[in-house]
Parts: sequence; C-alpha cells; structure tokens
Amino acid sequence: MTPVHTAYLRTASGLGALWSAANRAARRARRDRGDVPGWVLITVMTAGLVSGLWIVAGPALVDLFQSSLSSVTGKK
Repeated sequence: MTPVHTAYLRTASGLGALWSAANRAARRARRDRGDVPGWVLITVMTAGLVSGLWIVAGPALVDLFQSSLSSVTGKK
C-alpha cells in the first residue's frame, strides 16, 4: 500500500473508534437519566421545610441578628 492509503486507513479507523465511543456514551446517557420526579419531590419538600421554619423562627432570628449587630457596633 502507498503511504496515502495507509494514512487514510488510520484516519478512517480512528474516526470509527471515535464514532463507536460517542455512540456508547450516548446510549449510557439515555439509560442514566436519573429519577426526575424524585428530585422534584426533594426540592419541593426542602422548600416547604425552609418556609415552615422561616415562618416559625423568623422573628426570633431577626431579633438575634439585630442584637448581635448592635453588640458589635455598640448601637442600641
């Protein structure tokens, strides 16, 4: 074979390997989509817990923050 044919075969086989690797990665990505409803549920429940804690402990946290700022700055 001539050097041109050998270089073409190396390039063609390299592209074939690259294509098969990309194809395997795409198949793996389709299989591993994750549990979307589960993540949505976790996010909504976390937002609900934070909101509930903020409603219950909000005034106490504001008082705590203001008293700590006043103790640092010396203002009442």
